[in-house]
Amino acid sequence: MSRQRLTITLDKHIVKLLDDTIDGARIRNRSHAIEYLLSKTLASKISQAVILAGGKGVKMRPFTYEMPKSMIPIHGRPLLEHTIILLREHNLRDIIISIGYLGEKIQEYFGDGSKLGVKISYAEQDKNGEMGTGGALKITQNLIKQNTFVMVHGDVLAEINLADLIDFHQKNGKVATVALTSVPDSSIWGVVKLHGSEIREFQEKPKRSKALSRLINSGIYVFEKEIFNQMPRQNKFSLEEKVLTKLVQSKNLAGFSFEGQWFDIGTPKIYERVLKEWKRKNP
Repeated sequence: MSRQRLTITLDKHIVKLLDDTIDGARIRNRSHAIEYLLSKTLASKISQAVILAGGKGVKMRPFTYEMPKSMIPIHGRPLLEHTIILLREHNLRDIIISIGYLGEKIQEYFGDGSKLGVKISYAEQDKNGEMGTGGALKITQNLIKQNTFVMVHGDVLAEINLADLIDFHQKNGKVATVALTSVPDSSIWGVVKLHGSEIREFQEKPKRSKALSRLINSGIYVFEKEIFNQMPRQNKFSLEEKVLTKLVQSKNLAGFSFEGQWFDIGTPKIYERVLKEWKRKNP
């Protein structure tokens, strides 16, 4: 990335406030602090997000016989509400929920989103929940008005700074950025090989002996709307297998690592862990 040296003069009070933002990790020095704050102020504002919440959640039965997996309660709120609050905290208030199996229960609970201070629209999948992650995203295309948007899987519970994720994505200029987290056993998720900020290899649920690393796809993304041009013509397909691998080949997939809590609530055993370990306090 090309850079240009500038000389500026600031009031002592402003310098003090600037220094207070330096933590030695995310913000390293005054120059970095100025660049970071200016990028936050001047960057285009992203306000749209998609949540995929249409799967059957077969592995979560008996809970999912009567409710979608994303509506399973966690500390007094449905899982999906935790995600919506996270999006709202980062001013992603125009939310599209891709619904399928028992989707009417999601609509009944959240309505237009006004009670949570957001705007919610719905895209309806196959009621059997068999469109795959790619098909579930594809049907939201006509509702997406911005060039850049966030997407989150509806069964993911995460503590992540989405503003940092978006900033990282915009600086890298890729079609897609995947938020990455680290786990002890990566064989049951999408595993990545990262070179700098670029994902060089992607394997969806590899055998344990062939796992590339402990870094996995967290189910949280930032996409350019161009992502829809990378999709196959069919309406039922895996985003991970049909699109992300294609972006790897064209060097258009970035990876953003984060260290906050993360859970993919796919089994009753993981759900039990969440009830014991999830500590994030929502307002």
